[in-house]
Amino acid sequence: MKKYERIFVIVLDSLGIGAMPDSEKFGDVGVDTFGHILDKMGSLEIPNLRKLGMLNLHPAGNMTGVEHPMGRYMRITEASNGKDTMTGHWEMMGIRTTKPFITFTDHGFPAELIAELEKRCGKRVIGNKSASGTEIIEELGEEEINTGAMIVYTSADSVLQICGNEETFDLQNLYRCCEIAREITMKDEWRVGRVIARPYVGKKKGEFKRTSNRHDYALKPTGLTTLNALKDAGLDVIGVGKINDIFCGEGITKTYHSNSSVHGMEQTIAISKEDFKGLCFVNLVDFDALWGHRRNVEGYGKEIEKFDKNLGVLLEALREDDLLILTADHGNDPTYTGTDHTREYVPFLAYSPQMKEGGAIENEDTFAVIGASVADNFQVKMPEGTIGHSILEKLV
Repeated sequence: MKKYERIFVIVLDSLGIGAMPDSEKFGDVGVDTFGHILDKMGSLEIPNLRKLGMLNLHPAGNMTGVEHPMGRYMRITEASNGKDTMTGHWEMMGIRTTKPFITFTDHGFPAELIAELEKRCGKRVIGNKSASGTEIIEELGEEEINTGAMIVYTSADSVLQICGNEETFDLQNLYRCCEIAREITMKDEWRVGRVIARPYVGKKKGEFKRTSNRHDYALKPTGLTTLNALKDAGLDVIGVGKINDIFCGEGITKTYHSNSSVHGMEQTIAISKEDFKGLCFVNLVDFDALWGHRRNVEGYGKEIEKFDKNLGVLLEALREDDLLILTADHGNDPTYTGTDHTREYVPFLAYSPQMKEGGAIENEDTFAVIGASVADNFQVKMPEGTIGHSILEKLV
């Protein structure tokens, strides 16, 4: 079997395709991100996703599949115990997470955590709730500046975020406090996926603006992944968007920061015109961050259409020995209650110009088939302790 020289794995962050059997345990009943968007909007202008087989896999709204899909498609179940970005991506590359990351969306962080943070940082905490980063700075920025307190908040994700005014809360001191928070939140009962420093400037409401000096303190993957194996074998591992943050730089040889999902696709198209051998791993976060959490159905639908337009450009740029895989890391149904991710199956669409034909392949019970198939393609052994098996023979 002829191997692929380059593999592109693109994660449409949160584009789930229906509730998993255990979704009720996660507080999710009847969820379906892609299906419910189509049910609400009727149809979307997504000719490229459609010809790859997305509507054959999951017809919804007024849309159905095509007679001869170009891609191979299936539905994948998440084996890990969770529904967050890090858990989903880590599983793709071979890690099964059994202890989920903790969220504090409903009530903020517990008093014991806040007390320890205040004691060790030497600052009083204000905020301590789930909020939009820009809104909480508008609400509490003046109080922080005037009293020397620090704004701590969370979101629907597993994060602890600390805001600091760069003019009154020295950047290095902000980073020091975040490092303390990272250490404190290593406890199992407080274990968040990321601690984030959120610096801003300005002196009063209406003038506050966040700066580019944000810093993420993510957890390292709990073991070696496909990415480590590829890098150790001398292959290219290119991360686009949040990939470098999600894996804490582990196994990445080159990284590109994206300003938006559209920008991420433009970067991927540019990378496709370069010579490399290995994996280009892409996360497109706007589906999730801008639309899913904000329960904006129309915005989410339009984002899918923007993606599809650039997908057409990428398909034209693919070489004969390239493989493209489209998938997601969890759901975030914009028609559902609350603002949290949703526990869903995810799509798997694969295409190469050298594929003889498209069509359905058998569903799989772990995202880890992606990393295992990439490793198999490059004849690299998966690290000890990883999960997943190769389905490469189905992708020709």
